[in-house]
Amino acid sequence: MDCLFCKIANKEMVADVVYENDGAVGVLDVHPVAPGHTMILPKVHAENILDLPKNKIEPVFTAVKEMTKKLQEIFNPDGFTIGINHGKVSGQAVDHLHIHIIPRFKGDGGKSIHSVVDNSPESLAEIKEKFK
Repeated sequence: MDCLFCKIANKEMVADVVYENDGAVGVLDVHPVAPGHTMILPKVHAENILDLPKNKIEPVFTAVKEMTKKLQEIFNPDGFTIGINHGKVSGQAVDHLHIHIIPRFKGDGGKSIHSVVDNSPESLAEIKEKFK
C-alpha cells in the first residue's frame, strides 16, 4: 500500500510525532491553521471513520483526548475545533482517516463547525422520518 499517512503512522516516513499509543499517533499538521494544529492518525489503514475496525476506535479517540489535554497544557487556548473531513467533497485530501485538533483562540477569525455548510432544505420532521 502506498498510503502517506500509513507510512507516517508506522514510522516509515519522517513526521513531527508529538503523541503515540498502541493504535494511533499524533503529528503536527504540515499546513497548520493555528499553533499546535495536530492530526491523529490510526496506525491501521482506514479511509474514513466507517472503515475503521470497531476494535481500533478506542485507541484513536483516546489519542484525541490525550492530545487535546496536552495542547491545552502547552498552548492554553480558549477552545478547540476537533473534526474529520470524510470524503473528497468535505475536503479530505489524504484517503486515510485523520482527526484534526485545532486550538482556538479568542479573535482568531475562525468560525464554528456550523459554518462549514448550509444545505438543509428539509424540515427536522422530514429528516427524522427518514430514520424510521
